Amino acid sequence: MPSSLEAALALPLRALAWLGGQGTRAVAAIAFIAVAVPPLGALLRPYVTEAIFLLLCISFMRVDLVALSGHLRRPALVGAATAWTTIAVPLIVGLIAQGSGLDASSPGLFLALMLQGMASPMMAAPALAALIGLDATLPLVTLVTATALVPFTASVFASLFLDGMLSISPLALGLKLLGILAASLLAATLIRRLFGTEAIQRHKQPIDGFNILILLVFASAVMGDVAHDFVADPLFAIAVALLAFAVYFTLLAVTTLIFRRAGTERAFAIGLMVSQRNLGLMLAATAGALPPATWLYFALTQFPIHLAPYLLMPIARRVIVRTDTSSGAATSGTT
Repeated sequence: MPSSLEAALALPLRALAWLGGQGTRAVAAIAFIAVAVPPLGALLRPYVTEAIFLLLCISFMRVDLVALSGHLRRPALVGAATAWTTIAVPLIVGLIAQGSGLDASSPGLFLALMLQGMASPMMAAPALAALIGLDATLPLVTLVTATALVPFTASVFASLFLDGMLSISPLALGLKLLGILAASLLAATLIRRLFGTEAIQRHKQPIDGFNILILLVFASAVMGDVAHDFVADPLFAIAVALLAFAVYFTLLAVTTLIFRRAGTERAFAIGLMVSQRNLGLMLAATAGALPPATWLYFALTQFPIHLAPYLLMPIARRVIVRTDTSSGAATSGTT
């Protein structure tokens, strides 16, 4: 006979499991809900740092760091992907943005692009890759290595490109990033020790549902003023939205092309990971002390981040079919 606690938790767990089962549809709907209900953003904005911390905890909780060592069969590929996302991407973004004069014409957008380039990939990127049917092993390993490096690389690039633009020093930025990541990793480790890996795997869908709710908190807090910004200055808001989509899909396409020799599926998975930048982590590290244009860009990047997994699923399926067909042909040719 189930205990009273189990009975009380049964309905919420079923609701979370249902929500977790909605996959890319729920992730895509978050962006529209966040914009359509501005009061929700005003209510949840004070909790954006806590939401980011919880998202990090959930992601670390679901990563078996010991098992990662078994996936490091391609250290050169992991190293190249890590160097690309943590060093090459922010350097290229900084040089292009600075060379175009954006730092003088629109400092807020320049700051937004640099923080985006300096950020590590989103902790949810491997899960999104798996959600659309891609092998998430390589993105997962690269995510861990890139996240470990970002407190140091972000500090360096902040010194190179963001002199005086941040309310905190580059060193303080790196230390805050390190503190947030270390605290969330510690909390996730304690949760894993307390409940065990099997329980976490068994409750995968309810955890997915809870993750979606926390994503809604974050998206609402960041996107709560988007509707107002479109009414106040529609041309600027549209231009920023187009820029956000252009940056996202450029990162995806260029990364996929660069790593195509590793195989189409692997390259596409790395591209998806690199394009999904963890702006929430940078937002938490800067305590939200950012110009309005930076906030607007951060808000509008949520559209490609949340819509892309849904939009890219048909492409991912074709990539997987093509990869399977090529593998099959190669196998039949050698037998």
